[in-house]
Amino acid sequence: MAFFPVLLFLLSVVQRGSSQDPDEDSLAVPRGCGWGLVRPYTLLCDLDSVWGVAVESAAAGGALAAILLGLIILCRLHHVSEAEKRSGVGPILLLLLGILGLFGLSFAYLIERDEQLCLLRRALWGLLFALCFSCLLVQGVRLRRLGRERRSPGGCALTGLALGLSAVQGIIAAEWILLTVLREGRAACQYLPLDFSLACSYVLALLLAALGAASFALCGKTRQWRCNAIWLLSACLLSLLLWVAWVGFYLYGNAWLERSPDWDDPALAIALVAQGWLLLLFHAVPEAHSCLRSPPQPSAPDYFDTSQAPSRMRETSFDEDIPLSHRQFPENQGYGFDENTAGLRSAGNHNGNTAPRPSAPFRSNVYQPTEMTMILNGGAVPSAPPTYTGRQLW
Repeated sequence: MAFFPVLLFLLSVVQRGSSQDPDEDSLAVPRGCGWGLVRPYTLLCDLDSVWGVAVESAAAGGALAAILLGLIILCRLHHVSEAEKRSGVGPILLLLLGILGLFGLSFAYLIERDEQLCLLRRALWGLLFALCFSCLLVQGVRLRRLGRERRSPGGCALTGLALGLSAVQGIIAAEWILLTVLREGRAACQYLPLDFSLACSYVLALLLAALGAASFALCGKTRQWRCNAIWLLSACLLSLLLWVAWVGFYLYGNAWLERSPDWDDPALAIALVAQGWLLLLFHAVPEAHSCLRSPPQPSAPDYFDTSQAPSRMRETSFDEDIPLSHRQFPENQGYGFDENTAGLRSAGNHNGNTAPRPSAPFRSNVYQPTEMTMILNGGAVPSAPPTYTGRQLW
């Protein structure tokens, strides 16, 4: 409910612009409209109604940011080589299209009502929100698959799923307009706020499903995509709070403040702009940065760092190209020294003492390679050189 005080503050300036007499307002040019703009477009430039100028500026800035982000993604798309990252580009571009539609639809609430404009509002409101929340849902499914199976569905499949889910809301909005306008003969601008909110029930269901998918994506085995899941969960939670705020104010806040006819359009326009910026900052920008970021380069191992695991030594020998007859096979001096020492000790014992003493085993005719020779030959024991005839101990 943090959006509720902000919504009240922005709507409090509407009373100042609507307190004038209708006849005087139709004849006088609003302050700031010096470019020939007349009714019903005076809210686009009227400085007395500050909310119209504020919503217009925020919507224009958000639309420009969404267009620039989409162009950056398209220009850098050929640098994305990983299949896991390329699968998220399609839903991001579709989400940016929906965000651009939200910002564009907010301008329809800055113009005075007529039949065609009311039809456009009722048809596109739920459809654009359903498109955005469907993109959030398929992103949650994608991150869930990446966290569990380390693979993702194709980008075309995810984009088609998002379009199919949003098309359901288009059918619901078309049925609502046909039943109320054509069959019952009502004016397009005459509808109850409760009917308008109930027509968006499917949109709210998509948002709750996206919230659940983002929560399940956090339970994945790999931590590589956990940051993306956190951003997605934040976007879904803030969107849910925003929807609770604007639906509660639209249904009960206006009636409680006795501003029901005057503050309906400002409340819906502010909700559109706030939702667009929320999706842009908390999901589109982080997800685009994650997709366009280059993979980390493997660093060279530090052989002097004892904390690292010892790497496998080079299995090839440096003298592979040297003929066998020209290779140097140094004798194991350690074994030779031990054997000579053992032999001298054994001889001394036999000369000075007749007691039997354990003698060293005779290994002079067995070739015993050194440790360096074994390392250079990949760990295998090499064969003796042709010129080796055995070590003479005496």
